[in-house]
Amino acid sequence: MKTDIIISGVGGQGILSIAATIGGAALKKGWFIKQAETHGMSQRGGAVVSHLRISDKPIASDLIPLGKADVIISVEPMESLRYLPYLSEKGCIVSNSTTFENIKNYPPKDAILEEIKKAPRFVILDAENIAKEVKNPKASNMAMLGAASPFINIDNELIEENISEIFKPKGELVVLTNIQAYKKGRNIAKRN
Repeated sequence: MKTDIIISGVGGQGILSIAATIGGAALKKGWFIKQAETHGMSQRGGAVVSHLRISDKPIASDLIPLGKADVIISVEPMESLRYLPYLSEKGCIVSNSTTFENIKNYPPKDAILEEIKKAPRFVILDAENIAKEVKNPKASNMAMLGAASPFINIDNELIEENISEIFKPKGELVVLTNIQAYKKGRNIAKRN
């Protein structure tokens, strides 16, 4: 069993927390992981991407080849378009519907979402709204992870356990709201 995941977005959206949560859960399962990320411009609102490969067998490379990603998790919708060539024929895009318009000629949101809907499988959700519902504006990344979780092949309990461990230093309320956001995102994906 293997799953190749690309996580993309803009600096400050929690891409690395998503990768750490999935990676930690995979290790608890006894699987192998490889991760590569770029986040040099993340402090200035630049693009951030993480390639995360998890498998029950050793993994040779940390980069996902074109056409081989099983899941693309995009916390910013236009960033999902950048990685479409990596999506496999049976892959799934999980995209936030809320834009982060950090360039002058940002395309119309509707046009971006229409392109995402051309993918073989997709889930589009308003992760910022979910974060507001749980009263934690920083929990949108966990809503995104929740929506991607049915496609990742890791037990839900392991992911929730890892969310608890990662956010425990920030207090019980932060743990609770991140798990709530995760569950809401997961429910959206399961309904779709």
